[in-house]
Amino acid sequence: MKTDTSLFDELAHVAGLMADAAGAVILPYFRSAALKDDNKLAGGYDPVTQADREAEAAMRAVLADHRPHDGILGEELGTTEGTSGLTWVLDPIDGTRGFVSGTPTWGVLIAVGPADGPFLGVIDQPYIGERFVGTPDGAWLTRAGNRTPLRTRTARGLNEAVVFTTFPEVGSAAEGAAFAAVAQQAKLTRYGMDCYAYALVASGQVDLVIEAGLQAYDIQGPLALIEAAGGVVTDWNGGPAHNGGQVIAAANAQIHAEALAILRAQMS
Repeated sequence: MKTDTSLFDELAHVAGLMADAAGAVILPYFRSAALKDDNKLAGGYDPVTQADREAEAAMRAVLADHRPHDGILGEELGTTEGTSGLTWVLDPIDGTRGFVSGTPTWGVLIAVGPADGPFLGVIDQPYIGERFVGTPDGAWLTRAGNRTPLRTRTARGLNEAVVFTTFPEVGSAAEGAAFAAVAQQAKLTRYGMDCYAYALVASGQVDLVIEAGLQAYDIQGPLALIEAAGGVVTDWNGGPAHNGGQVIAAANAQIHAEALAILRAQMS
């Protein structure tokens, strides 16, 4: 399997077509009184909407036309085996709780790569018209017809860092305590940004996103984007994060090492 610039350009083009198709399906539902959601979590609330399902179907239709031999892992429609050695990992609406609440922090997540992790990632926010793309050739933001290169923040101490997570409880009680130990040393901690927080890491706006309980489709798009922009994404042991679980996404190796040491000490 070749992994040269021509392939990256082709895959980025297909990913853009997929994001366009998903956005066209999703936007009529956003902030619409007609939007209905189903709860996937007994004893809690984990919504899924017709927009999620229809958007993933639209992205799969693009792949059927342009990359029919690739595999697919999607949050809503499951796994399709491929023969090319590449798998697309799709989350049609990451942040469905935000979506049903009317906040523009959700996004369409797209990633592609071999079994050991993605090399291309997209976070697309069609409502505000921002598309963040990362490939081995670099990372960029497209907005209003303009393309701007992305680079993560330069090194700074944790006491100067901005840290994000989606849920205040983070995960288990132990995971929440570990996150709190990092947050207590940071300059600013913010919550509830869904995938947009990862886009802010890639954009050089914030230093860390720390989460737990993620699935592969939650992290692969952000992971490839942030790494392309110069950041570091691992699990809480410093290992690969593409399968989800406990994830730390950092702007640079220095802040990653400082936060990771605290997480590991708290979880040991």
